Amino acid sequence: MSQTDSILNLLNIQDPNIKISACTDFSQAGVHEKLLSATLTYPVERCVNCGSTNLVQNGTRLTKMRLPSLGEQPLRMNLRKQRYLCRTCHHTFSAQTQLAPPRHSITRQAVHEIATLAKNSLPVKTISQAVGISASSVQRILYKDQRALVTPKELPTALSFDEFRSTKNCFSFICIDAKTHDLVALLPDRLSQTIREYFTNTYTLSERQKVQLVTMDLNAQYQTFVRRLFPNALIVFDRFHIVQLAGRALDHERLRVLKGINDHHDRNYKVLKSNWRLFHLAENQLETSQVKYYRGLNEYTTAQNVVDLGLKNFPQFAENYQTYQTILTFIRNRDRATLQQLVMNYRPNGTEMDTVMRTIQKNYLGIRNACLYDYSNGPLEGINRKIKELKRSCYGFSNLRHFFIRIKLIHA
Repeated sequence: MSQTDSILNLLNIQDPNIKISACTDFSQAGVHEKLLSATLTYPVERCVNCGSTNLVQNGTRLTKMRLPSLGEQPLRMNLRKQRYLCRTCHHTFSAQTQLAPPRHSITRQAVHEIATLAKNSLPVKTISQAVGISASSVQRILYKDQRALVTPKELPTALSFDEFRSTKNCFSFICIDAKTHDLVALLPDRLSQTIREYFTNTYTLSERQKVQLVTMDLNAQYQTFVRRLFPNALIVFDRFHIVQLAGRALDHERLRVLKGINDHHDRNYKVLKSNWRLFHLAENQLETSQVKYYRGLNEYTTAQNVVDLGLKNFPQFAENYQTYQTILTFIRNRDRATLQQLVMNYRPNGTEMDTVMRTIQKNYLGIRNACLYDYSNGPLEGINRKIKELKRSCYGFSNLRHFFIRIKLIHA
C-alpha cells in the first residue's frame, strides 16, 4: 500500500479519484493545523448539460475541505477539482466527490463526527474544538432543517407520560412508547389544554382508541383528560412514585420524632439520625444474624436490632413503618390482596401517612393496575435523567427548539 493510500485509509476517504500530493503543517491565528494538498480528477465522456462528447479539461478549482480533527490537531484539505468545458454548449462543470455534498466544504465525515459527539450531550463549543470547525458551523449542521416536534404516524398501544424542566424554568411535556421507548410527543409546556389539543389535532378518535394503557406518576392533572383522549386506555401508576410517596411520609414522621428528643446522645436519637436508611429497607432484607459495627450508634449489632430499637419507644412511628412495609410488600410482590387489605384496615393516626393512604384510596384502580402490568415510567425517568445531563453539560438552553432537537439526538 502506498503512502497516499495509507493516508486516505487513515482518514476514511473512499474516493479513489482523490490523490494526495503533500502534507504540511500550517499555523493560523495561533492554531496549528495539518494541511493536505490533493487533486480530484477522472475521465468524463459526456457533458452533464447537453450530453456532448466534445469535452476538454479547463483548469482546476480550489476547494478548502474541512475534515475531522486528527487527535487534537485540526485537519484541512486543499482539494483541487478538475474543471471541464463543453465546446458544444460552452457549459463548465467540476469533478464531484462523495467526500462532501456539492458546493459544500465540510465533509460528510465531519458532519458524522459532529452528530456522534452531540449524542454524547457535549456542548456546541466543545464539539467545535474537537472537530476543528467553528461553533456557528456546528450549530448550523445540528439545527438546520431539523424539526423540534415529534409526530409519529401511529399511536402505540401503551404510552408513558411525564414532564421535565426545560427553558426559562418552565416544565415541558414528554410522552414515549411504553414498549419500544420511542418518543411520541415533546410539547413546550405541560398544560392540559396544550396536551389535549396536540393529541386531538394530530390523531383521530379511532387512532386514539387503539391506546390500551397509559403509565404516569401520581399527577392528578393527567387523569382528568386521559380518559377523554384515550377512551379504551387503562391508567397505570408508576410503582416507584408510590414507594417514594410512602418513604417521604415515613421520613417526615422520623424527623418529627427526632425533634422531640432533646438529648442528642440518646441511643434512640443516634439510631433514627444516622441509620435512617435501614428503615427504608424491606423487612426481609434486614440482617438478623450477622453482626456489624454501626458508626452512629457506636455498637456492634445486627440491622434488625437497630430497627427494633428505633421503633420500640415510638408507637406512632412504628405504625407508619408497618404501613410503609405493607406498601413495599404489595408493590414488590404485585399482591392485590395485600393492597385491598391495607386500604380496608388502615386507621388514620394524624401523620403524613394519612395523606399517602388517601392518595392510594383515591387512585386505587390505577395502583391495582400497577400490580397487574409490567409497564412503568422507569424508561421515561431514564430519558429525563439524560435530559438533565444534557442541560448540565451545555449550561442550559435559551432556545427551546434547539433543546428539543438535542433531546431527539441523545435519544436516537
